[in-house]
Amino acid sequence: MENRSKIRPTLTALALLLTGCTAPGMPQSRPHLSSTECRDLASLRRSAPATMAQHKSELAALRKAGYNPSPWNDPYYPEDLEAAQRVVDHWFDTECLQLPRG
Repeated sequence: MENRSKIRPTLTALALLLTGCTAPGMPQSRPHLSSTECRDLASLRRSAPATMAQHKSELAALRKAGYNPSPWNDPYYPEDLEAAQRVVDHWFDTECLQLPRG
């Protein structure tokens, strides 16, 4: 019985620690960009003629990075767009360039 009273605080602390690991704001282990977004962003960076689908893919990536193009009179434009572009550039450099070529 005495051992159980010693283990309980340890188990409680462990449970709280593990819960914190799954909380929002923790780094994600999965990629931010899909393989389609990586392919389309790579094509856009090569200055190839862009398709509407590629532009939509780029916009989807920017939205994932926090950019919201819908405000009519955005006082933070173009700073918010440029900040999202820097995030997408970082994701592209760290995630897309590591994908196997196919």
